[in-house]
Amino acid sequence: MDKRTLGRDLTVSSIGLGCMGMSEFYGEGDDAQSTTVIQRAIDLGVTFLDTADMYGVGRNEELVGKAIKGRRDQVILATKFGNVRGPKGERLGISGRPDYVRQACESSLKRLGVEVIDLYYQHRVDPNTPIEDTVGTMARLVEEGKVLYLGLSEAAPETIRRAHKEHPIAALQTEYSLWSREPEEEILPTVRELGIGFVPYSPLGRGFLTGRFKTPDDLPEGDFRKGSPRFSGENFATNLKLVALVESIASKNGVKASQVALAWVLAQGDDIVPIPGTKRVAYLEENVAGASVVLSADDLEELDAAFHKDATAGTRYPEAGMKAVNL
Repeated sequence: MDKRTLGRDLTVSSIGLGCMGMSEFYGEGDDAQSTTVIQRAIDLGVTFLDTADMYGVGRNEELVGKAIKGRRDQVILATKFGNVRGPKGERLGISGRPDYVRQACESSLKRLGVEVIDLYYQHRVDPNTPIEDTVGTMARLVEEGKVLYLGLSEAAPETIRRAHKEHPIAALQTEYSLWSREPEEEILPTVRELGIGFVPYSPLGRGFLTGRFKTPDDLPEGDFRKGSPRFSGENFATNLKLVALVESIASKNGVKASQVALAWVLAQGDDIVPIPGTKRVAYLEENVAGASVVLSADDLEELDAAFHKDATAGTRYPEAGMKAVNL
């Protein structure tokens, strides 16, 4: 597995593993199966693991922590705070308050069973707390040796600049893929100017770009994508036409559609480290193989033209979710 660098000197595998769906959101999970996926990822050279305290209301961190036990020195461990949830999973808002930042970090360290978090992100920006106060507290965690590097997720350019002045930010995590190209306008230029790495989540369009879903009924019960605008009604049908091009290019190159979608993201710059998620070994191995796929200039040009910024039908999240991004 090739390596890439986030920020000044955080070296990770060229793709990471998003662990969210192992515990929530994408239908039923299986901890034993997910543990196998995590350990297989490490065996294949995927060193960058991504979780968050809100995934499964802490269960995902516990799962990841158990899976890497005895192999801690082989992984770069990233987790996040900021989306506050109650014990029954109820959403309690977003917090970047200094007292909450410290409390969240201590809880994550305990669930993960580690002494230090390699990359600690603010998951969503708290509009009621100055970013300087939040990042200032995160910086104290670095000074105390509880965190090594800092990150932000779904932050706007001005927020990123203010945060970076308070303490160097190693990585910004934001949704980015063929069907989510909004970061190209202002986000990517900003992080590149500042020397911040870029970590796209959902680089496979939440699985849509793999071509596995032909109708909304193909989504499992309890899957949050059933309520996503992009996976609903006429939007689904419109977006499916775009996927046909990905499948065509995949067929021409003798690879999978998922590998074409991932290769496109990787081709957008050496400072980009996507974190495709899966809870199946077969899909993990497809993604790892996709990291070595190189698309021709013609293929890249064709994809760029078809997946222009207004091509995808529907927003990334329902209305409430969209209000919490790019703050």
